[in-house]
Amino acid sequence: MLRQELRREHLSAFIFPTSDPHNSEYTADRWKGREWISGFNGSAGTAVVTLNSAALWTDSRYFIAAGEQLKGIEYQLMREKVDGTPTIAQWLGRELADLPDKSVGIDGMTATAATVEQLIADLRREGGITLQTNFDPLQRIWTDRPEIPRYPVVLQPMELAGEDVASKLKRIRQALRQQHADGMLMASLDDIAWTLNMRGSDVHCNPVFVSYLLLTSVSATLYINKEKLTPYVAAYLECNGIGLEDYAGVGKGLKDYFEYNILMDPDEVSYTLMRAVSREVVREPSPVPQMKAVKNEAEQAGFRRAMERDGVAMVKFLRWLAEQSGCSGDSGISRTSGLSEISVSDKLEALRSEQSLYRGLSFDTIAGYEAHGAIVHYEATPESDAVIAPKGLLLLDSGAQYQDGTTDITRTLAMGPLTEEQRRVYTLVLKGHIQLQLLHFPDGASGTQLDAIARRPLWQAGLNFLHGTGHGVGSYLNVHEGPHQIRMEWRPAPLHAGMTVTDEPGIYLEGRFGVRIENVLLVVPAEETECGRFLRFEPLTLCPIDKSPIMTELLTDEERQWLDDYHQTVFDRLSPYLDQSEREWLRRQTAPLTGAMP
Repeated sequence: MLRQELRREHLSAFIFPTSDPHNSEYTADRWKGREWISGFNGSAGTAVVTLNSAALWTDSRYFIAAGEQLKGIEYQLMREKVDGTPTIAQWLGRELADLPDKSVGIDGMTATAATVEQLIADLRREGGITLQTNFDPLQRIWTDRPEIPRYPVVLQPMELAGEDVASKLKRIRQALRQQHADGMLMASLDDIAWTLNMRGSDVHCNPVFVSYLLLTSVSATLYINKEKLTPYVAAYLECNGIGLEDYAGVGKGLKDYFEYNILMDPDEVSYTLMRAVSREVVREPSPVPQMKAVKNEAEQAGFRRAMERDGVAMVKFLRWLAEQSGCSGDSGISRTSGLSEISVSDKLEALRSEQSLYRGLSFDTIAGYEAHGAIVHYEATPESDAVIAPKGLLLLDSGAQYQDGTTDITRTLAMGPLTEEQRRVYTLVLKGHIQLQLLHFPDGASGTQLDAIARRPLWQAGLNFLHGTGHGVGSYLNVHEGPHQIRMEWRPAPLHAGMTVTDEPGIYLEGRFGVRIENVLLVVPAEETECGRFLRFEPLTLCPIDKSPIMTELLTDEERQWLDDYHQTVFDRLSPYLDQSEREWLRRQTAPLTGAMP
């Protein structure tokens, strides 16, 4: 069907990015066209279909999963950033070389201006291939395509938001003036939710709502399906001076925009909307992500409360897991009893749901036993669900949305006897995890400048991982938040006090096992010296780290002390919320490492 439509439109290929009209990492079902056309369901990737071939590009997190999902179909897997992998433009240049019609299509509403403009330039270099942006074949061939979500929008209380809408709009307009812009189009869904102190449920695991926010120097207009707004929410918006227009009317709103110029972030706003405005466009990054990344006192307090409740759920889960396995958990789990990847995921979700202010998962749980733990973003299905045997490692990456904070935690658990290689890799990953949290660094340093600290113990052993070491975390918002990151690739966004970021080094040995250990951290002031202001990390996550796999002789005294101090904090913070038997279990899990078996 797709190829019939391409021939009808005189196109030789079509490009399907992962994003929606808001450049979201995770999209509503309406915009999962790349998944529908390819069958690959990862959160990152681009599918390209020509009249005679097809290929899918994705990053290292999904190499194994994509290989499995594309097996037996015509898509060729393209491993991004691997030597020899062509770019999309290079591949199309080869595939279309002998065709007289070298026109390629992409939906300009679901691709950012920066993406499309780079593609136009790259394709031109590959033999004069042209790019069309005004056609979406999915409107014709995806006959049961989901509608745009219409779930109700709710308000985030001031005691949790910590700053009202008027104050946020004032700060945004001040930032726009510094960028010599009169207004801006806000397309990022989590930026809109943060600005308006509103939340939604249009995207799985992400408490956002489909909309645009158009700001001028004197007004603000929310483009949204009005059915989503209760009378109370509509009155709240009116009270805050926010006008309302239908979601589909944003293009007309841009044409009618009256200020001299408008800021439109080319990495956020779609190509189609960028071209819809008739005024001068200020092509600069949106100021909102940097503001949103620095959590205020109310948001920081909410994170700490949410982490305590999440920690209680994790302790109850780990104790249950030990009991189901017929083991106290002191020296690894010795025997399993009907446990599988799905059953442990379901149990953890059930325990989290008992906590106050729980609003759902922050992402689908990754429970990967042994070889599945080497699949970075693995999600068990009834077909792949592995029975957990009394040996090896279980990698458990999970998180929850609480109304006062978002959690993201990974623990790798010994389910019984381990190989020497497993214990060594586990210990090296733990060393990297600890080394990052021991660091003091200058205010304004970027995550790229810190990344090697977490990798050094692994690099020294000839090991490496290809995903980032850390990402920002939203305040009851998206679990992945920018602009700051900790990763090898250059990300210049500075780190400042009040930012949240994860610490999650890992090693993945295909077909054998994976190890990842993750805490969410808060950037806090450290000391001020004649050389300037320094920062450090405060662990927000509260959960014991499995000690049984550790080769203690590989840890330095400083690393052992950090682990003991962290475990003491975990016990002190969580024990008041546990019953006596749970406290005793946690006391054993958080006992000092001194004297542990090597």
